[in-house]
Amino acid sequence: MIEIEKKQLDLLLDEAIKKAKINNNTVQMLSFTEKIDPVDPHVFFEQAKYLEGNRLFWASVPDDFYLVGAGTAISMHADDDYYQNTENQWKKLLEEAIIYNEYEQPGTGPIAIGAFPFDTTSSKTPLWDNFNGSYFRVPTYLLTKDKDDFYFTVNLQIKESDQNRQLRDEIEKQKDILISPGKLKHEVPILKNKSESDPVMWKQLVKQATEKINQGQAVKIVLARKMEVDFAEAPAIVSILKELTSNQTLSFVFAIEKEQDCFVGATPERLVRIDNQQLFSACLAGTAPRGKSKEEDEKIGQALWEDMKNREEHNHVVHMIRGALESYSEAIDIPDEPVVYPLKNLQHLYTPVVAKLKEGFTIFDVLSDLHPTPALGGLPREASLTFIREFESLDRGWYGAPIGWLDAYANGEFAVAIRSAVVKNKKATLFAGCGVVKDSIPEEEYEETMMKFTPMLTALGGL
Repeated sequence: MIEIEKKQLDLLLDEAIKKAKINNNTVQMLSFTEKIDPVDPHVFFEQAKYLEGNRLFWASVPDDFYLVGAGTAISMHADDDYYQNTENQWKKLLEEAIIYNEYEQPGTGPIAIGAFPFDTTSSKTPLWDNFNGSYFRVPTYLLTKDKDDFYFTVNLQIKESDQNRQLRDEIEKQKDILISPGKLKHEVPILKNKSESDPVMWKQLVKQATEKINQGQAVKIVLARKMEVDFAEAPAIVSILKELTSNQTLSFVFAIEKEQDCFVGATPERLVRIDNQQLFSACLAGTAPRGKSKEEDEKIGQALWEDMKNREEHNHVVHMIRGALESYSEAIDIPDEPVVYPLKNLQHLYTPVVAKLKEGFTIFDVLSDLHPTPALGGLPREASLTFIREFESLDRGWYGAPIGWLDAYANGEFAVAIRSAVVKNKKATLFAGCGVVKDSIPEEEYEETMMKFTPMLTALGGL
């Protein structure tokens, strides 16, 4: 830490301690951001385990944008009215915080990383005990990598009894641990066993859903299922993240660690991004495998683009997102037709969405209106959710739900938490889903879910 930054931090610590005393020992939030030399985000994440644990990881891999958090400065939790309660807590935190950030780049300063549940009925089983309801965390230490620029943020809760010098010494000591150069040991998880939820019963559920659709009770119902894998030893989360960021190069890679559990994944589906009031979203629906050669790959992609079932499914998502955005945005730009979006293991139909967020609206408004899109719940929304709640045996928890980050400048980004898993010690539970429409064939939908297990299963050493 250079001398001028030390002096600035000293002044801020003094101010925060004084403010805590004035407010009768109320804890005072302080956030301090500086620019630093390059640091490997994966190494930072690994080094964070030597501090107080509870790590965070977010990467928009194609944008070369990373957020890595260590420790917990503040956490925000809501058991109901998730979006409004979280927004209220976030606003209150920012109103009372002392923030020093001369850069004000998206993703710097105090940020919160977390997720909302898929549904009000989610997060009820022991699998989700550490991830129940909506949960967001402001990390004590944050690394932000935006292409070639690196930032380090310290977020502290200051008490009137705190001592300036002691705090500064602790910050410097822990910063040295986090940003010290190091080599990662790539440890491929050793998978002992894997088992999937009853395929026969799940295919019967697909048939039941098509019957409901053909009776006119819904247009589309998204069904999900799980797979469980056991390891010889608890897998190293950093190795999973390294595998995902290396191979899922068009995805958002995430990890939220809480105690001994970690929710981790690599999703290709952005729900919404807000950057200086500019809104970005995406329609992603319709799936096919990759080919073994360039010619086969192009042939499969063209067949996907021409397939009426997949195009209809994709158009439902486009129509819904356009309709939702019209109430709180303007200058909406959505192409007339999708393109084929190739990932490492799969390819999808994809339509980008760009708009301008109207004054007075926030990312919370967008999230509460968009989720779940027809790609994750179905259409109409309430009819499909009613079927899922009544007949799907899976507790989705955070699977398929909004996951992402918020900063102090009304910026943020949320993706849909598909291609994901909950890792609990020596066991992981993976999730996959597909959209059922009137012409769906149970065996084909089952095979589609098997394809969608592939990215996480590969990262976990199962393929």
